[in-house]
Amino acid sequence: MATYIMLGKYSLEGIKEVSAARTEKAVAIIEKNGGVLKSGYAMLGEQDLILVLDFPGTEEAMKASVDLAKLTGIAFTTSPAVSLKKFDKLVGKA
Repeated sequence: MATYIMLGKYSLEGIKEVSAARTEKAVAIIEKNGGVLKSGYAMLGEQDLILVLDFPGTEEAMKASVDLAKLTGIAFTTSPAVSLKKFDKLVGKA
């Protein structure tokens, strides 16, 4: 499994539909696409949401991102991520 970060920005319609029930539906979409929600936060600032997820691969992450946008009206930017420890090993000096 690979880690992905989803940054979300609410549309006007999307913010009107915030509810625990919609969050449950969103988690079900993530799981349907082979993903696991590791953590999620609402934020102040340029982005409204951050989700940290694991997916088997890019195709599953992409499908989940589109499916979530359709359900919620939230525009997501989805990016792969690696831990700092792994990053140091990949690009750092030994």
